[in-house]
Amino acid sequence: MKIDKKLIKELVSCLEENKLTELEYSEKDTKIKVARISTNDVNKIQVVQNSQEIKNERKISGTEIKSPIIGTAYLAPEPGGKKFVDVGKKIKKGDTVMIVEAMKTMNHVPSSKDGIVKEIVVEDGQPVEFGQTLLILE
Repeated sequence: MKIDKKLIKELVSCLEENKLTELEYSEKDTKIKVARISTNDVNKIQVVQNSQEIKNERKISGTEIKSPIIGTAYLAPEPGGKKFVDVGKKIKKGDTVMIVEAMKTMNHVPSSKDGIVKEIVVEDGQPVEFGQTLLILE
């Protein structure tokens, strides 16, 4: 898929002009989401390109831990803090693997089973959707 940089620039301009925090655009099989994320009082803009296409590009083998809510994923309890999990780490059912912040509430995401972290799919501070895969266990 070719990324339309002009369209993304227009969406970012619209986001800033209207002081929005998030904007989605979809047409046929293409979905573009532009979001403003506030991290340590510094605003940055993140573009998320059709998450369904990205998911289809890689085959998932293992147990997926998914986001229980829409929000922002954090890999550590505080900025610069030690991550809850790393690739290769053994975890037990119920261990916190990540935090998803929604409306200023920090929601701990527990592991649904024992296992070893195979892959962390999201980045720290990334917006996530309900049911989006956060990490994969072996």
